[in-house]
Amino acid sequence: MEEVGEVSVLVNNAGVVSGHHPLEWPNKLIERTMMVNCNVHFWTTIAFLPTILEINHGHIVTVASSLGLFITAGVEDHCATKFGDVGFHKSLSHELKPAEKDGIKTTLVCPYLVDTDMFRGCRIRKEIEPCLPPLKPDYCVKQAMNAILTEQPMICTPHLVYIVTFMKNILSFEAVVCMYWFLGAHKCMYHFIARRKQATNNNEAKNGI
Repeated sequence: MEEVGEVSVLVNNAGVVSGHHPLEWPNKLIERTMMVNCNVHFWTTIAFLPTILEINHGHIVTVASSLGLFITAGVEDHCATKFGDVGFHKSLSHELKPAEKDGIKTTLVCPYLVDTDMFRGCRIRKEIEPCLPPLKPDYCVKQAMNAILTEQPMICTPHLVYIVTFMKNILSFEAVVCMYWFLGAHKCMYHFIARRKQATNNNEAKNGI
C-alpha cells in the first residue's frame, strides 16, 4: 500500500512448480509452492480489499489454472494450490455478492498449458496435441483482458476446457480415468519431471555437489 497507493484492479498471478514425484518432494519445495501459489493470494487480497470495499469500486482477478479444475499426475502440490486458488476466489466472490457491493467485480482465469519455460516439456498424447497445443502467452493475456473488460466472472482458455470440466463433473471416476488416458493427460508431466531432474543433476554435477 505504501509503494503503490490505492489499487482498484488487483491481479493475483503468481506461480511456481517443483517438478518432483510425491515421494521426492523436499519439505522446503512443498512450502514454497504453497506460499507462492496460494498464500500470497490471501495476503494481497487482505491488503487491498478494505479500500476496494470502502469505495465500492474495483476488480479482483485470480489467475489460477486449468489444473485448478481438473488434475494430472506428477504435480500434486501444484494442483492442490490451484484448486485452493479457485476455491478462494469463488468463496470470496460469493461473499461480495450479498454485501451489495455492485461496484466490485471478480474474474477467475483458468488457462490450459501455456508455452513458457515453467512447464516446458509437458506433453499430452501426440495424436491429440495438434488439436490442443500449448497456448501462446499473448493469446492468454488477450483472453484474460477481454474477460476483465467485459466483467466475465470466469474465463477458461481454450473453450475446450469447459467441456473437459463438465465431463469430469458428470462422469464416474473410472470414466474420467479413461478420458485422461485417451488425452494422455495422466502422464503428460512425466517428461517434464524427467527433464527437470536431469537439469538438477547436471547443475549439481557442474557445481561439484
